[in-house]
Amino acid sequence: MDDRASRHHHAPVTRFTAIGPRDLPTLPALQRLSPATRAEMVRVAHVLPFRANRYVVDELIDWTRVPDDPMFQLTFPQPDMLAASDRARLAQAEATGDPAMLAATVRAIQRRLNPHPAGQTSLNVPTLNGQPLTGLQHKYRETVLFFPAQGQTCHAYCSYCFRWPQFVGLDDLKFATRETDELVTYLRAHPGVTSVLVTGGDPMIMRAPLLRRYLEPLLDVPSLASIRIGTKSVAYWPHRFVEDEDADDVLRLFEQVTRRGKTLALMAHYSHPRELATPTARRALARILETGAVVRCQAPLIRHVNDDPRVWSELWRTEVQLGAVPYYMFVARDTGARRYFEVPLARAWQIYRDAVSSVSGLARTVRGPSMSATPGKVVIDGIADIRGEQVFALRLLQARDPAWVGRPFFAKLDRAAAWFDELRPAFDEPRWFFEEEEEDEDKPTRRGRLLPVIEGAA
Repeated sequence: MDDRASRHHHAPVTRFTAIGPRDLPTLPALQRLSPATRAEMVRVAHVLPFRANRYVVDELIDWTRVPDDPMFQLTFPQPDMLAASDRARLAQAEATGDPAMLAATVRAIQRRLNPHPAGQTSLNVPTLNGQPLTGLQHKYRETVLFFPAQGQTCHAYCSYCFRWPQFVGLDDLKFATRETDELVTYLRAHPGVTSVLVTGGDPMIMRAPLLRRYLEPLLDVPSLASIRIGTKSVAYWPHRFVEDEDADDVLRLFEQVTRRGKTLALMAHYSHPRELATPTARRALARILETGAVVRCQAPLIRHVNDDPRVWSELWRTEVQLGAVPYYMFVARDTGARRYFEVPLARAWQIYRDAVSSVSGLARTVRGPSMSATPGKVVIDGIADIRGEQVFALRLLQARDPAWVGRPFFAKLDRAAAWFDELRPAFDEPRWFFEEEEEDEDKPTRRGRLLPVIEGAA
C-alpha cells in the first residue's frame, strides 16, 4: 500500500464539505489538467451525477497520478464516459446559450443509457392492495429493498453508479418513499420476507433521528430476521461513524437493533484497498463492529479502478484482517457509463480466479464474478470444454424463483461479452431454462420471456 501521508501535508478533514459540478472548473487540484479536459468533464457531469468531498479529494486521491489514479477514476467524471457524439451534442447545446436546449439534450442522452436495468421498474416493484409501492423492490422471496426518500444521495458518487437516475432529477424513474408504514404492512402480509435492505443512494447520509424513525418500526416485525444497510459512507466519509456530531447516536441505534435479536449487516462498498488505508476508515470499521453489527464487503469489478487481481486480493486480505467479511465481486451493470468501465466476462472470471487463489480460506467467502441480471444473481463458475464446445459454466446464487437457485447452466463462450444479455445458451438450446417460449407469429424468436414468479410484484 502506498504511503498517503507522504503526499498530504495538511490536517485531516473532519467536517463534511461537498464538491459538485460547479467546482470542476476551479478546483485547484484539477488545474494540472488541460482546459479542454476540464470542459469535457463538466459536460459529462451534466448527464451523469458527480459529487465528491474534501475527504475523498484530500485523503484518497493521489493527485500525482491523475488522471490514472484509481480513486480519481472512481469519483470524478472522465471525458470518455460518454460517447464523443454525445459530448459534441452537449457542446452544441451549450453554445446556443439556451438552458432549455441543454436540458433537453441532457435528458435525451440520459434516457438512452438504460437508466433502470434488469427489470427494476417492470418486474421488481411490489403492490399492496393493488397499488404499486414505488419505494420498495421485491425481486427475491426473502429480501425486500427499501428506499427511504431522505437517503437518496451519497457523501460522494461512484462514477460507475448503476443507480445514477436516483440523483439526476429523473423523478419518474426514481425509487423513494417517506413512509415506513407501507413497508411494515407489506412485511406483515409477506412473512416469507426475512430481510430488509435499506438502500439508496446511501441511508447513512441521514441524521440519526431520521434513520431511527425508519429502522425502529422494523424491530417489531417478528418475521424479520435481519436488517441490512447498503452504504459507501465507510469509504467516502468514515467520519460518519467517528467524529460526526451524531456518530455515537448512530452506533447506539445499531446496538439497539442487535440487542433486539435482529442481525444488522452493513453492506459496505469498498472498491479499492486505499479506502481502508486511512486511520479514520479503520476506526470507523472497528466502531461499527463493536455494536454487534456484521460488515459484509462488496464492490463491482471496474476497469480503470480495480481490474487487477492483486488489487482484489489485497482488498480481501485487509477486510478480513480488520474483521469484515468479503462478500461479493459484482460485474458492472449495463447502465450509465458502462462502456467505459466494463470488463469482458472471461477476463472478469480470470481476475476473480487469480485473486481468490492467492488468499486464505477466510477471504474465500467472496462470491463472483456475479451479475445482478433480470433472472437473479448469475455467477460465472468458470470456462469449461463440454462436448467439444467451450462454454461459460453459470449458476444462479439468488433468483426470482428459489427453485432456480444453484442449478448449473451453460452459455456459449463469448470472450467479448460483458453482460448476461450478451450471452446465448450453449449446445443450441433455444432458451434459458428459466424462460418460456414467446409466441409471435409475425416475429419468431428463439429467445424466451422471463417467467414472473413473486406474488404481489407489479
